[in-house]
Amino acid sequence: MAKYLQPVRPASSLALASRDASSPHWVPAEDEMQSATKGLLARASTLQGMLFAERKRALLFVLQGRDASGKDGLLRRVFSALHPQGVKASSFGVPTPEEAAHDFLWRMHRELPAFGQVGVWNRSHYEDILVPRVHGTLPPRIWKARYDRINTFEREIGESGIHVVKLFIHISQGEQLQRFRARATDRGNQWKLQASDLRDRAAWPRFTSAYRDIMRRCSTKDAPWYLVPADDKRARDYVVASLLVKHLERLDPQPPPADPLLLKAVAALT
Repeated sequence: MAKYLQPVRPASSLALASRDASSPHWVPAEDEMQSATKGLLARASTLQGMLFAERKRALLFVLQGRDASGKDGLLRRVFSALHPQGVKASSFGVPTPEEAAHDFLWRMHRELPAFGQVGVWNRSHYEDILVPRVHGTLPPRIWKARYDRINTFEREIGESGIHVVKLFIHISQGEQLQRFRARATDRGNQWKLQASDLRDRAAWPRFTSAYRDIMRRCSTKDAPWYLVPADDKRARDYVVASLLVKHLERLDPQPPPADPLLLKAVAALT
């Protein structure tokens, strides 16, 4: 369970090595994995319904990871188990002209989940540190200032009632290559390959350094980072389902009590 997966400690130094992307020893055996994940997702669905009924707080999962790490797969295989009425899924790509004309956090504010919802962000405001740092699109003084601004942003939305959980979906360089090759030979998935995927793969060490600093500087008590091993897709799904249940249980949503007169009226029906 997710009790074995601890949040990244502030100011800690992560290796982010290939071995860290392997399936952890504590996940269920392969023949038990699917059933265990299904049970977790049933529990998550029940808790989400209670959160939706309570409508006083929200839960936001931020998904970051390299290309082909499985962010889209998690939306399909884990978060789709929740009732769509209570989920707000958002994807952040290259800023549109409108978004680029505003502060980098502007588009994030627009996609925050409403109270009662579970929000899922496929990429996030952390791209506004990663891309300019690795590819040199902005001066260092600008992207370096964003660490503190992001911490402030996450603290403020946490104080407003939105619980933030950040997942780095960690894939090894070898597994990424296998998935790229599989996409290249699958007519239905070739569209997923982009020139930027190869450019970013060539900058692997620089992205590793950037992710290390992001998790070291932006993993806080109220908005923790978790390192999710992703070379094994089924183990990845199990770990994220465990974290989903863990943080929904931590919120302990309490739906409002039913009207006693209504309950009496229902009991009297024939």
